[in-house]
Amino acid sequence: MSPFVILTCYIYDQGRMKQKFNHKKEKEKMSDLIPILVPIACGCVLPIMIVWFSVREKMNETNQRTQIVLAAIEKNPEMDLEELMAKISPKKKLLKEKLLSRLLWGCITAFLGIASIGFCTWGGFIGGMNTRDLLLHSLIGAVLLAIGVAFLVNYYIGKKMLAKEMEAEQMKVMSEK
Repeated sequence: MSPFVILTCYIYDQGRMKQKFNHKKEKEKMSDLIPILVPIACGCVLPIMIVWFSVREKMNETNQRTQIVLAAIEKNPEMDLEELMAKISPKKKLLKEKLLSRLLWGCITAFLGIASIGFCTWGGFIGGMNTRDLLLHSLIGAVLLAIGVAFLVNYYIGKKMLAKEMEAEQMKVMSEK
């Protein structure tokens, strides 16, 4: 073999070794960024995306209602617009429906909190789980349980305080039908 070929192979191998070494460093840098990026994504990007999607959905609903009204006006200009808007507009929730949704969310979050605390208790007795993780999961469970209890208390107090209003609202709905 000629010295030129040997030198070329040596330079090529050195370049590959540097490339592998740099690739390992890049992986280490990326693994250092993940603990920083996940909280930023969950704390900043996720709420912004949720708000953006909800606003976009409401705008689409409004645009669809507007298109329906414009099409109805084009076909029949003498149509009663107030009646059409009453039919198209979204129905407002009754007090009873609002209270029942609070009961539902209260039961769900309380159950998740109890399950999380139970999991931590079970993990603590059996062992094999990091103490820091147990405390974190217990804290999350306690927060979920507190939110669930708050929803349930809100439901029961609202049910007592708004009993007459709910009955009047129910009578109004029955009389409309």
